[in-house]
Amino acid sequence: MGISAGLIYLAGQPTVNWADSDQPRPFRQKRYFYYLSGSDDADCYLTYDIKKDFLTLYIPDFDLHRAIWNGPTVTKEEAEHKYDVDRVHYHASLRRDLEKWARKYNQSDPVYILHESEKPTAPSVDFRLDSKQLLPAMNAARGAKDDHEIQMILQANKISGIAHRKILENIRNMSNESEIEGLFLNTCISHGAKNQSYEIIAGSGRNAATLHYVKNNEPLKGRQLVCLDAGAEWNCYASDVTRTFPMTGEWPSAHTRSIYRLVERMQEECIKRIKKGVRFLDLHVLAHTIAIEGLLELGILRRGAVDEIRNSGASKVFFPHGLGHHIGLEVHDVSEENIMALDRTHGYSPVLIPAACLSPCTLSAPVLDDGMIVTVEPGVYFSRPALADAQKQPFAKYINFELAREYIPVGGARIEDDILVTADGYENMTTAPKGDEMLEIIGGER
Repeated sequence: MGISAGLIYLAGQPTVNWADSDQPRPFRQKRYFYYLSGSDDADCYLTYDIKKDFLTLYIPDFDLHRAIWNGPTVTKEEAEHKYDVDRVHYHASLRRDLEKWARKYNQSDPVYILHESEKPTAPSVDFRLDSKQLLPAMNAARGAKDDHEIQMILQANKISGIAHRKILENIRNMSNESEIEGLFLNTCISHGAKNQSYEIIAGSGRNAATLHYVKNNEPLKGRQLVCLDAGAEWNCYASDVTRTFPMTGEWPSAHTRSIYRLVERMQEECIKRIKKGVRFLDLHVLAHTIAIEGLLELGILRRGAVDEIRNSGASKVFFPHGLGHHIGLEVHDVSEENIMALDRTHGYSPVLIPAACLSPCTLSAPVLDDGMIVTVEPGVYFSRPALADAQKQPFAKYINFELAREYIPVGGARIEDDILVTADGYENMTTAPKGDEMLEIIGGER
């Protein structure tokens, strides 16, 4: 932020009931609040005096009724031991402390808040506020992860890997997508990860072509592939893992094998190029190039050179999302974005769908830096709506629709790992089996 004084004020997630109900919604701490406080408790607040470098956490006052029904909230002594803060006060002190600080300093130094809707309140004070600088500063800080954050994401990936493996070991005996979701949840929870980073996607057959399919309730009989996109959360930090696999230890058709191996090649070629200083968008273009080459070999794309087809936008029919995104406290984590966006002459536009691409797979994102964690998740899909729309587009001449429709039962394939960027390369944080190892586990050979 480039400032030396002022007060940061953040409110944590309050306890909120469902509409027209006395039942509370599942609690999920606000991520900016957690980033500064480390507290995963409801109904908390914090202040950070920038000049004094002093962080105060405000915890809920003791409530006898709440303690009887739900158990007591964290005590001052417990919070002081548990959290890396300078001071812990009960909520009853918050208004008094804000008024005291404002009388001394607020005339010259503002109170920094994330949003206009999260203003501090005190009847005797008209606070001088700044709601512009804090959010971009925190986004920039959250881009690269420290050692503690890396360990949290490694643990989330470890549990996700165990759960994915458990699915592979049991998929031959399953009959419905719901069993996949249930076993994945059971495995994560039994290993201490109660929360998922996002809603589980367990799409079989044609459902695998729906990028965020979450119904997870259809029979598996007759389906060629399952696309399982699921990741556990550990201490508020996310993992994001996708595996695509058949119901047995063998590919059920040449079509499924060809599409999986193509996506596998897309991912491997992109991952091995990750290091500090690389523009992630160039890897996105590379993934499209490999996809086009593979689809040309299969005859699904035709009548054009690779560059010509890529520039037409035809490959977006089969690979409609970004290659990946930042991951951290959010599964689609925040980061600093360069204010100097690349112009459209760089050739990225034909392979980008802005609404489907998140940083760092955007025109405005800076290059990868040491400590960033990104997903690499290429995919190839055969979506009925996408193919129907493609027939109306100028690039339709490059697509063999008759052959493409033969692949609709395949649905699609996506493979996703979480990758830590290092100064001279990368570390793959994801342990879930894939490729030949995956097939051996399904077949009972491992």
